Amino acid sequence: MNKKILHVITVSFVINHFFGKQFKYLRTKTNNDYFLGCTPSEEFFQLADPLKYKPFSVDVTRNISPITDLKAIYKIYKFIKKNKIDTVVGHTPKGGMVAMIAAFFAGVQDRVYFRHGIIYETSTGFKRVLLKNIDRLSGNLASKVVCVSHSVKKISEEDHLNAPSKNIILGIGTCNGIDTENKFNPEKQDNSLVADIKQELGIIDKDFVIGYVGRLVKDKGINELIEAWKMLREKYPNLKLLLVGPIEERDAISEESKRIIKNDINIINTGFVLNAAPYFSIMDIFVLPTYREGFPTVSLEASSMKLPVLITKATGCEESILENQTGLFIENDPADIIEKIEFYIENSEVKQQHGNNGRDFVRQNFEETKIWDHIHTNLGY
Repeated sequence: MNKKILHVITVSFVINHFFGKQFKYLRTKTNNDYFLGCTPSEEFFQLADPLKYKPFSVDVTRNISPITDLKAIYKIYKFIKKNKIDTVVGHTPKGGMVAMIAAFFAGVQDRVYFRHGIIYETSTGFKRVLLKNIDRLSGNLASKVVCVSHSVKKISEEDHLNAPSKNIILGIGTCNGIDTENKFNPEKQDNSLVADIKQELGIIDKDFVIGYVGRLVKDKGINELIEAWKMLREKYPNLKLLLVGPIEERDAISEESKRIIKNDINIINTGFVLNAAPYFSIMDIFVLPTYREGFPTVSLEASSMKLPVLITKATGCEESILENQTGLFIENDPADIIEKIEFYIENSEVKQQHGNNGRDFVRQNFEETKIWDHIHTNLGY
């Protein structure tokens, strides 16, 4: 019997990361209908047909907004009833909260909450208590909770966010896996496109490119990365720092970091890009000095593109590399970041070997169709 599945997210920019072609793939195994609830945007509607979901517009804010949240819960509740939804899947704390409340009151038995990370981990005081209780509410109302890493599962159990028996991990972690065979395959990149991007960015072959992909915010350790860069650039004249992502005002980096990013001719900030894959082809190493993750998909993308990964031991990150095989762990400390970057600058053969090992590791454990098979088997949709 075909099922009707409703996923709820907050913003459309996560669609490719959370789902990609998941619905299209699962429809080859089932005759299910997949609906996606999201705050409306042009991208949300444009992706519906190619990714095989039916769009459902509902305003779900990332911030706490009681009136908007109540309206969202009621709208989702009515949608569930009208369309006779069998399974409701909520993503992230806010998407999870409104989806689980609506599904609970609508009498849906199969309620799945994807815990993509521990949002309160870097918060303090009342905000921390509030965010923890929102997460706990979603976990308690869900019938299954997908933890995107063993680290997230461990914290979920230690902080009593829901009954431990509800917790599920897909394979060894991640929420969706990545496309290792096409999108993040270094052998299948458009070489002319990569060459054009390098020329546009002013990167030449002798440059050693330190890369980062993601939002430029304090939680990602960008301030520490810039501090490390200030010292590295004095020692190595052929270094470039390639920052692929937007500078955001929420959780903003320091004014000093912003000034250096803007004025240093050897720092390249692309802003938001729709497809980061060709930019990985330009990098020599990938650095993520993050303070908080659930499971860092971007590090899998970098590894799949044969880049050694430098990453902290923040929640979820420990599972994304094999130390001294596919990358190195760093601390949120400029001196340590410098030391580990210098290791790869001075050991090109190890850099290449760790990159090759990383691609093998990701293909074996995080190739997207393998994760989608876990979803089909463990979540039943």
